[in-house]
Amino acid sequence: METYKNIIELLGEKADFYLEHVCEKITKDELQTPSKTSLDKIFTQSNRNPQVLRSLSQLYNHGNLGSTGYLSILPVDQGIEHSATYSFYKNPDYFDPENIIKLAMEAGCNGVASTFGVLGLNARKYVHKIPFIVKINHNELLTYPNKYDQTLFGKVKAAWDMGAVAVGATIYFGSQESNRQLNEISEAFEEAHNLGMATILWCYTRNEAFKTKKEDYHASADVTGQANHLGVTIQADIIKQKLPTNNFGFKEIGFGKYNDEMYETLTTDHPIDLCRLQVANCYMGKIGLINSGGGSKGKSDLVEAITTAVINKRAGGSGLIMGRKAFQKPFGKGVELLHTVQKVYLENNIAVA
Repeated sequence: METYKNIIELLGEKADFYLEHVCEKITKDELQTPSKTSLDKIFTQSNRNPQVLRSLSQLYNHGNLGSTGYLSILPVDQGIEHSATYSFYKNPDYFDPENIIKLAMEAGCNGVASTFGVLGLNARKYVHKIPFIVKINHNELLTYPNKYDQTLFGKVKAAWDMGAVAVGATIYFGSQESNRQLNEISEAFEEAHNLGMATILWCYTRNEAFKTKKEDYHASADVTGQANHLGVTIQADIIKQKLPTNNFGFKEIGFGKYNDEMYETLTTDHPIDLCRLQVANCYMGKIGLINSGGGSKGKSDLVEAITTAVINKRAGGSGLIMGRKAFQKPFGKGVELLHTVQKVYLENNIAVA
């Protein structure tokens, strides 16, 4: 009860808005919601082989959220995506990749997601202590001018050789390069499954046309929802997606298939309903949706992280994958923030809306 009171205090005047909302468009009874039996209900009926099931079990049953059906993953590939100097100047300790793994372990995360370099350098010391998720492609920003493309940095077999339980990858849906990325990653995921590893897809959208004079629709619920649906189609076991910030992307940009009735039938403008649409596009929650934590803004990080966790959980999502808000702080503060977020998923008073 003390934890619940603390969460209410952090949400402030928005507490009732987030905690009392009931989804009436897509109801919770229509979803497969996270639980300790999620893997049994979903993947034992699938084409995933026993070794993939074991890998998923290792991930879902590790850390403070172990055996709850929820995930708390620490992702750190910002040294490539945003340049190492920019990413780590707030806390230079993280230039040493071992500290990334130590943070995930101390915080009781289900797993740590990072690069071939970070995880490979520390594999023999830590791979048996916390599940490794190797991010196999990246958007490197040293090419000038920046091209915003996802490039493979290594082979799936190398991730398996180091003992990883899963591979992660990004596809920039909507970009000119998306078809190539889709081909590359669908083949990589098939190989990962054959080797017994789980798969996590960063289902991001990228196209200059998605940002209009009116608003940026890269995180629109309908557009990101469709990206999620493409992700589960190539058999991602877990989907990573940004929390939706708006809706009507297809309508306002003027592409794809849409009509007013689909918006009226499936969602409202409430943040939990928007996230519920993302969950619905993950086969009604059968494939877990984990939302990203976003960048670090300083003092507002804790409230933003708690809000994201509450929205994700109440929408039927499966957890958070939070990096910058944690590692761009002193070690102890990062651990504290991750623990606080995990408490949202452990708090029984916060239920699926």
